Amino acid sequence: MAEVNNAPWLTLLGWGEGGTQGLTAASRQVLESAEVVFGARRHLRLLPPLNAEVIEWPVPFADGITKLLNQRGRRVVMLVSNDPFWFGAGTTLAQHLSANEWQALPAPSTFSLAAARLGWPLERCTCLGLHAKPLSRIRPYLHVGRRLLVLVRDGAAVTELVVLVNRLGFGDTQLTLLESLGADNERIRHCRVDASLPDDIAHPVAVGLEVAGNGPALPLTPGLPDHFFDHDGQITKQTIRAITLAALAPMPGERLWDIGTGSGSVAIEWLLAHMDNQAVGFEQNAERTARARSNANNLGVDWLEVKQGRAPEVLNDTPPLPDAVFIGGGLSQALLDDLWQRLPKGVRIVANAVTLESEALLAHWHQQVGGELLRLELANAAPIGTRRGWKASYPIVQWRGVR
Repeated sequence: MAEVNNAPWLTLLGWGEGGTQGLTAASRQVLESAEVVFGARRHLRLLPPLNAEVIEWPVPFADGITKLLNQRGRRVVMLVSNDPFWFGAGTTLAQHLSANEWQALPAPSTFSLAAARLGWPLERCTCLGLHAKPLSRIRPYLHVGRRLLVLVRDGAAVTELVVLVNRLGFGDTQLTLLESLGADNERIRHCRVDASLPDDIAHPVAVGLEVAGNGPALPLTPGLPDHFFDHDGQITKQTIRAITLAALAPMPGERLWDIGTGSGSVAIEWLLAHMDNQAVGFEQNAERTARARSNANNLGVDWLEVKQGRAPEVLNDTPPLPDAVFIGGGLSQALLDDLWQRLPKGVRIVANAVTLESEALLAHWHQQVGGELLRLELANAAPIGTRRGWKASYPIVQWRGVR
């Protein structure tokens, strides 16, 4: 019987700024035996003479995938920056391939090289790949004393990042510029983020940040102070929001529908609970829709999706279905009935009511389907002449249930 060759045709080869200098013996052997080599222009310029066909990977990245797949059956090497599966191309490419078609030979990641240069324990650093993501995603990690390693696009992006960190009140942060790590022209420079940056920052560049300053850090517990959100009064206030989020109980990778999202505060805190979480807000008011999106961007969770329209109609074209639903506005019997029919078993639902009419609706709904019904009453100490007394807020009735 003929022997079947199950060797993978594609190798994702970790490629640093030093070219072949940092390759292991196994990586050198794969490269030298390749029939086709793909790579970005800055990677290909570091190649030694080869017998292989050399193909430059196009921009945008997705345009090269079909060209790569058309090479099945040949020995193909794709040069990928450092570690292909840490903010690298490997994650995207593996989605188009069977497990037996490829292998990866990683090189030390930029994060590993940066930590080694700085003497920082990598396991205690926050590592962010923002070369193709909004720089505002750094916002949740700006806590005094934290060390951040951030990949950015180029020198202009470093300037944008510094402006952002300064604006948020962390001007005392120490900045390290790490350029072309692993290359002969590697360069490391230090300054504060409130100082003038050099005008010759070379690509590729990473930055190390030792966060310092008086800026407001985002608390880790649910219930951010209301001042973190721009709003017109249509917001689930801090204490009620904390109780609401505890009831919604976000877990990693889950999806929320926030109906009547207003300022987006509940959906935003759902996303802040874990960076793999997803959320869709529904809001019929155009100005509030825009405000919720802006709040999400400012707080570093730009992937909040906000749809303008009235529920339940606006829910019709919103797959996939959620793991939890919050109703903060637009409560009606029609909406409750629709959700009960639409949602699969196990979805958690929380609804807040402040008017007598919506309170009666939740009381009736609780009688029909069960769950928990709570009345939340808060009062704050306030001046009464020269003394103090309790000033009550409107009570909130909250229904919690599982479909």
